[in-house]
Amino acid sequence: MAAGSGTKTAGRLYDIVVFGASGFTGQFVVEEVARAAAGEGQLCGGRLRWAVAGRSREKLRAVLERAAERLGKAALGEEVGVLLCDVGDAGSLATMARQTRVVLNCVGPYRFFGEPVVEACVENGASCIDISGEPQFLEGMYLKYNEKAAEKGVYVVGSCGFDSIPADMGVLYTRDQLKGTLTAVESFLSVKSGPEGLGVHDGTWKSAVYGLADEDSLKKLRKQIGYAPVPVVGAKLKKRGFVFYSPEFKEYCITFMGSDGSVVKRTQRYLHSELQQTPVQYGAYVTLGGLGSVIKLMFVGMLFLLLVKFNFGRKLLTKYPKFFSGGYFTKEGPTQKQMDGTSFTMTFFGEGYSEGQDPQTGKPNVKICTEVKGPEPGYIATPIAMVQAALSLLEDAASLPKKGGVYSPGAAFSKTKLIDRLNKRGVEFSVISKPEV
Repeated sequence: MAAGSGTKTAGRLYDIVVFGASGFTGQFVVEEVARAAAGEGQLCGGRLRWAVAGRSREKLRAVLERAAERLGKAALGEEVGVLLCDVGDAGSLATMARQTRVVLNCVGPYRFFGEPVVEACVENGASCIDISGEPQFLEGMYLKYNEKAAEKGVYVVGSCGFDSIPADMGVLYTRDQLKGTLTAVESFLSVKSGPEGLGVHDGTWKSAVYGLADEDSLKKLRKQIGYAPVPVVGAKLKKRGFVFYSPEFKEYCITFMGSDGSVVKRTQRYLHSELQQTPVQYGAYVTLGGLGSVIKLMFVGMLFLLLVKFNFGRKLLTKYPKFFSGGYFTKEGPTQKQMDGTSFTMTFFGEGYSEGQDPQTGKPNVKICTEVKGPEPGYIATPIAMVQAALSLLEDAASLPKKGGVYSPGAAFSKTKLIDRLNKRGVEFSVISKPEV
């Protein structure tokens, strides 16, 4: 068993604590943990022991009541712990971290509120999972806490939500399904909504505003980390234009602006340098639809990029998310009807070299297509991914990297049962077409 997952934390009161449980995303994570505890929470023979944490006892109680109601139970009451804890109070974070094996951190934007939680977890021997799509936070935590986490035998795994488990695990799944050597993958995300349309809570919008405003710091941070370059194996993946037409989807597509690209690259770098695996090149795109959608997005995008550069512009963007996002991002978040009507498909086109072919010479001679499908990405698929990642940390301990540290999902979970767990909960990985040599 890996250090930190067995004996060291055996005396702890809880397996999982959901921090920020009464926030918009937190409430859905609570519901998902409650579901896991009710159904499959058979941890090493015992049941899943868990707690919620946040600033207000009333709000935490209300979230537990809501989760009970959604699961058709009278109450979750007694068996679930309630911890009062504030991101601005280091003592309260330390007390929380000392009581649990894993903290699920739902308090964002992580660039402002994430580090104190990581620090408390690492110092107090708890593993930590977040759902950040903010490369600057994720890579900053790697720079500051990787060695300390390794020393303590705890795992800090970022971006365990829709950003970026489908992409990161999807690339690994594609690689494992190809007989031969996978050298390059492009993914295309399609989000479909029902008659009620799409909705996203403005927390995600804020993260994007502050992230784009501070892009230069990310470049400096990467210089500081001093990443070893990842070698290009096989034919070099062609860079596409920012907007292009895809004959496969018969839609216009753009480069995906989320954290998927940077997360997959970190995983591939780890697998190459630590496990001597062939690194896979990766490009991430999203399908938009017809020309009308492209024009609308261009208009919203140009306004966004113009305003994000100035302090007053950022204030406007964060104050009126609905107006500046063309109605997609709101302070209320999506309605239940909107969420029920929304789903995503991520399609992966991989290419590589058949068994016995040297990937260093000649053209790729095999192709494969896989997909990851799931429910609404932000508040249904994300909690599923986060909770299953936590269960993988707790239950698949022998398959985790040998030492603790700050990891991307693919680096932490490449040998665990995470994909099987996700399949069972409705985030489904499948092969669409097998290669013909």
